[in-house]
Amino acid sequence: MQNESWILPDGIEEVLPPEAALVERRRRQLLDLFASWGYDYVIPPFVEFLDALLTGTGSDLDLQTFKLTDQLSGRTLGIRADITPQAARMDAHNIGRDEPTRLCYLGSVLHTRSDGFAGSRSPLQIGAELYGHAGVESDVEILRLMMQTLELTGLEEVYLDLGHVGIYRGLAQQAGLSESQERALFDALQRKALPEVAELLADFQVDAEVAAMLAALGELNGDVTLLSRARHLLKAADQSVQQALDYLQRMADQIAIWLPQLPIHFDLAELRGYHFHTGVVFAAFVPGSGREIARGGRYDQIGKVFGRARPATGFSTDLKTLIRLGNSADVPQPEAIFAPWSDDPALAAEVERLRVAGQRVISGLPGQQGGAQEMGCIQELRLSDGQWRLVRL
Repeated sequence: MQNESWILPDGIEEVLPPEAALVERRRRQLLDLFASWGYDYVIPPFVEFLDALLTGTGSDLDLQTFKLTDQLSGRTLGIRADITPQAARMDAHNIGRDEPTRLCYLGSVLHTRSDGFAGSRSPLQIGAELYGHAGVESDVEILRLMMQTLELTGLEEVYLDLGHVGIYRGLAQQAGLSESQERALFDALQRKALPEVAELLADFQVDAEVAAMLAALGELNGDVTLLSRARHLLKAADQSVQQALDYLQRMADQIAIWLPQLPIHFDLAELRGYHFHTGVVFAAFVPGSGREIARGGRYDQIGKVFGRARPATGFSTDLKTLIRLGNSADVPQPEAIFAPWSDDPALAAEVERLRVAGQRVISGLPGQQGGAQEMGCIQELRLSDGQWRLVRL
């Protein structure tokens, strides 16, 4: 039987050189970008008690979370599947500011199943969250920062999907749907299964006017002109739905000012993160990738369970996906210098000088196979007239 001890689980990948070096460079660039916008870096724990990890997040994240037993306490632990709720807890429970708080993070998460980012179950999640402001302006700030993140990693031709979970939530409430009915209709709308939506509405005996508005959601997608059509088709909807449409219009107006070249596609049946988000939701796509490459939106009041309800908005993405899809040509590859094996103090001093100056110096080892060129070096330190000098190969 063939030895398969080296095989990794499906969706779990290792990052080898030189990609790992590129990941690290992008990590530094992105955290510097976030810092320039005033976002403070936090490092939440990789493992927590399950009840604390999942508090306020809904069943979706529960299904994505690996569980294990703590040998010290006997309690159930969870391996984080999303850093966003951890950041919300840190804002509510640990930081406690009254003014807006901006946090950013980067770390591995683990999923029981792929959530869409390149089929990976171990994304390197990077994101930013803004707490303490409930207006369109903070959503637009997060959106602008997300677009700069994608631009920095070399992604081009990005377009945006924009929706608002309050529209479906308001109509479902107006229809008087039970929790199970709301969940079944939500699933059908997400799949754009319009005949199934019609059948469910008939089975649930929803008022004809409200049923027509719910059914219309599956076809309400398009450019910004869609909002006018939505107002007409949803004119009998409750006030919460009208407010959500107003919010989307204000978002569109602000995006036209700050990101005038960004193509926007509105989809009123787009309900990603429905059980977590409370307002506007958005996702970024690029041609050739059928899955979103970044996503975000508003998730107000999640901090309530930690003793401090706050408005909240943010975005996240997988750094490994951005690197796979982006253009790395602008990232210079490090040039290496080869130093032969020697116990000459002068050579050791020169190697140290070069490293302090930021050069990459690889020391040879006695009896090793391969020399400077085989080890990817473009220069070599050679002894000439009693001095160690750099020679280009």
